[in-house]
Amino acid sequence: MKLAIVRQRYNPFGGAERFVARSLPALERAGAQVTLITRNEEGWGARRVLRVDPFYIGNLWRDWSFARAARKAWRREGFDVVQSHERIPGCDVYRAGDGVHRRWVELRKASAGLLERLGMRLNPYHGYVCRAEKEMFEHPRLRAVICNSKMVREEIRRGFRIAPEKLHVIYSGIDLEHFHPRERERLRGGARAELGCGPRDTVFLHVGSGFARKGMDAAIDALAAAANPAFWLAVVGRDRDREKYERKARAAGLSGKVRFLGGREDVRPLYAAADCFILPSRYDPFPNTVLEALAMGLPAIVSSRCGAAEVIEPGNGWVCEPDDAPGLARLLRSADEALRSGNMGQSARATAERYGMDNTAQRLAELYATL
Repeated sequence: MKLAIVRQRYNPFGGAERFVARSLPALERAGAQVTLITRNEEGWGARRVLRVDPFYIGNLWRDWSFARAARKAWRREGFDVVQSHERIPGCDVYRAGDGVHRRWVELRKASAGLLERLGMRLNPYHGYVCRAEKEMFEHPRLRAVICNSKMVREEIRRGFRIAPEKLHVIYSGIDLEHFHPRERERLRGGARAELGCGPRDTVFLHVGSGFARKGMDAAIDALAAAANPAFWLAVVGRDRDREKYERKARAAGLSGKVRFLGGREDVRPLYAAADCFILPSRYDPFPNTVLEALAMGLPAIVSSRCGAAEVIEPGNGWVCEPDDAPGLARLLRSADEALRSGNMGQSARATAERYGMDNTAQRLAELYATL
């Protein structure tokens, strides 16, 4: 089977990009001949690359020009199945790893101030993405949508005219050897020394770029409300407003306890240093980082608007509400008590083992075969 995977560009810190890069060899092992259609082949590690890189200025022109060029390329090559990770009408399969943009815009407007709402309304990019999204989901050529959570499946079902049988929930896969508790044991001492925390301190780890969407405000406010000098927050990710959040941490008296570490290609040392993963997102389809943390033996706190809440159960973590700093503070204290009184690492690892990359690739291959 000749399979085309479409993703515009590689970002070593992006969850969707890491999923594509890790799924390529697994799909090959499952029997597919995979070609990646992208702007730049560097970073992916793909065996077959079809490069399309039309000129653009600005993000709207960037997405529009790539969609047009990618569609022309896959029609010329004659693939059996085209799976897009971009909102491009006319693909056979769409993996909704980025969720539903219209839903995110609704949630963002609900919590935004007047000026931000006005700016979003005047920004033509949001309108373009929402139109492309609608046209793609309702396009007659679309044969299947891979939803990385039940939450995303329901958002698509409610928001667009699409047959329910086209919506398939296939959770993200994880490299269970790369993310393994033995790596946590090997890296923990050095990583905690680098952070500067003490042996009895409790380190909460937040991984994700785009701090507003990932719930950074609530995380900082909750750490302040928990009022425990042994609590630390390590933050991995990029954001153009990083200085604003650094000022917020200083104003809350947490400048020494909140560490902004920037983007990291290999987050395993930070998973090793941490005691609990935290991601109180305002909207998150299903971040790979939650599975990575669980695979390393870390319990997780995620928000109810995060698709990964579907794999959280008693023994491996907790579910919070977005923007509920007092409630999150209570969960931080509960997590600290649970970590000191029992071993949640085994439950976390056992959950992750249900989502190995080869198992995910096999489910994808079975879906392609039905098409």
